[in-house]
Amino acid sequence: MVTGIFLKGLVVGFLVATPVGPIGLLCIQRTLSEGKMHGLVSGLGAATADAVYGLVAALGLTFVSNFLVAEQPWLRLFGGLFLCYLGAKTFLSKPTGQASSANGSRHISNYGSTFLLALTSPITILVFAAVFAGLGVVSPGSYYFSVGLSVAGIFTGSALWWFMLCGVAGILHGKISHGILTGLNRISGIIVTVFGLVILLLLVLEYIREIVP
Repeated sequence: MVTGIFLKGLVVGFLVATPVGPIGLLCIQRTLSEGKMHGLVSGLGAATADAVYGLVAALGLTFVSNFLVAEQPWLRLFGGLFLCYLGAKTFLSKPTGQASSANGSRHISNYGSTFLLALTSPITILVFAAVFAGLGVVSPGSYYFSVGLSVAGIFTGSALWWFMLCGVAGILHGKISHGILTGLNRISGIIVTVFGLVILLLLVLEYIREIVP
């Protein structure tokens, strides 16, 4: 039972993390440009956000999930603007060409940026809630213990995906010329910025539909 609950959470966390979007792109870019540890720390920020949303869904905190979903436009606005900022920062960043030293402030920045970015997608709560209901991840007999196991599984599964992604990208770190890395930073920055602009554009279109009869 214990192993089953943890493994179900692990599978859920892994599957939720696998779609490669702007966070995945940032992790790959940081791994190629700064080293595997920088990419992995960035991925762990997203894994932590997944665990937080998984915890809210598992505990059935409907007032929290309803609030976040209701305030989704503001979260998406923040997410779009934050993506534009990260895209511009990535575009202007200079690759180190070798593994960067373990700079605590840099790791905190990488972790925090992906954590905040992942939190701007409250729909993740609904995904976890649906999965919990369908798979019966949480056991009624030992509710809080089951919740803790499932959330630990979600974090582990999500972290496993980021470890694999950054591990593959890390193979190429140090083997790509400075010029190519600079070009990849430019391309990554543009793509991340486009993600942000698309989010902002969709928000504007939704607002126009609401005010135009």
